[in-house]
Amino acid sequence: MSTKVGVIIGSTRKPRVCPQIAKFVIETIKSGSLFSANSLELVLIDLADWNLPFFDESNVPSQIMDYKKYDHEHTRRWSQEIQKYHSFIFVVPQYNWGYPAVLKNAIDYLYHEWEGKPAMIVTYGGHGGIKCNSQLTEVLQGVRMKPTQKKVLLTFEERTMLLDAVNGRDLGLDGTSKVGAWCNHRLAILEAFEEFHSLLSTAQ
Repeated sequence: MSTKVGVIIGSTRKPRVCPQIAKFVIETIKSGSLFSANSLELVLIDLADWNLPFFDESNVPSQIMDYKKYDHEHTRRWSQEIQKYHSFIFVVPQYNWGYPAVLKNAIDYLYHEWEGKPAMIVTYGGHGGIKCNSQLTEVLQGVRMKPTQKKVLLTFEERTMLLDAVNGRDLGLDGTSKVGAWCNHRLAILEAFEEFHSLLSTAQ
């Protein structure tokens, strides 16, 4: 039986490059020896596909032990989805020194479904999204997840790349290649994934 890892696309704006970057992260991880030596399954979870309304449950999620006790069908479906995974990789842009509200909303819908699960955070932006990364780490700790200490900060080092990202254009990312855009970040991704996998092995 494979260990399921949910890769959460943490942006819903259009146009957007978050799906491209999530694909790059997945390709990079799959190119490493640690992934091929273990029975892991990486599954994309796109928040744009879920379109969760602003939090509308009447009860505090930490008090809900059974997904059937949620008020709304969209919450019950989201709970069942998150329960499928042993751990999560969050791929997130930095917005105004923080992370997207749509991601905070998706996290806040649940509590026990996140609790105890390892997490790896990949952020990107003009400066790599370091504030976003730090803030999201604290929030995930708040729902008792286990985020890695190693941070993955993907930086748009050239203005042309930043403009391409803003307009949702192809960034030319290839997680299987040692040349090309962001090839210098592949090692950071693989090192964070090594710590992530160690946390996952301990949690199971």
